[in-house]
Amino acid sequence: MQKGNLFLIPVPLADEAGAKSFTPFLKEKINHINEYIVENEKTARKFLKEAGLKTPQADLTMHDYGKHQRGGSLSYFFGGLEAGKDVGLMSEAGCPGVADPGADIVAEAHRRNIKVVPLVGPSSILLALMASGFDGQRFTFHGYLPIDKAERSRKIKELEGFSERYQQTQIFIETPYRNNQLLEEVLKSAHPKTLLCIACNLTAADEMIATKDIAEWRKQTLDLHKKPTIFLLQRL
Repeated sequence: MQKGNLFLIPVPLADEAGAKSFTPFLKEKINHINEYIVENEKTARKFLKEAGLKTPQADLTMHDYGKHQRGGSLSYFFGGLEAGKDVGLMSEAGCPGVADPGADIVAEAHRRNIKVVPLVGPSSILLALMASGFDGQRFTFHGYLPIDKAERSRKIKELEGFSERYQQTQIFIETPYRNNQLLEEVLKSAHPKTLLCIACNLTAADEMIATKDIAEWRKQTLDLHKKPTIFLLQRL
């Protein structure tokens, strides 16, 4: 029996930003698929409705791959795919598998020789890099930096060194409710001439993207609390 395809379906990054993310092909696929593996069912159902889903929501099968469902066997998620059904994978926001636990599902699909099909959609990491003015040919995404202040300060200085040595853009994030603490540590630890891009609430109505050196950022008061933010460093 031929196996189904796993479609990686990007979800908008912000409320009221769906129209910036939808493509005709995405709309076609969500009206073909009726089984999904999702990080957040409420978010997923809302997105599908906004994207133009015609299938009744009651006819959809939603497999929860939230944080409380991870760590065990993944076989449960692959029954439909193994039986020949196409299945969609959705993160809570952005691209599945990029800084996202859905990567585990994608890896398992490859192990099972299931075709993986990524759809076009927003990635906050790439959008921030595009808008930063930094090197887009050599860059590294580090995810979350250490929470401990001393370790975090050392890591920031290490990233500056990497950027200068390899002419490489350094990208990192923080849990939104700890953004202000991270920004404070970056401004405290980084060299005044190091460039910092802050990309906040990407695709939202109040989107803010700005690149300045650390000395300039130190003159401002910025509140990033609970606002999804990407940080990018470049040390020339």
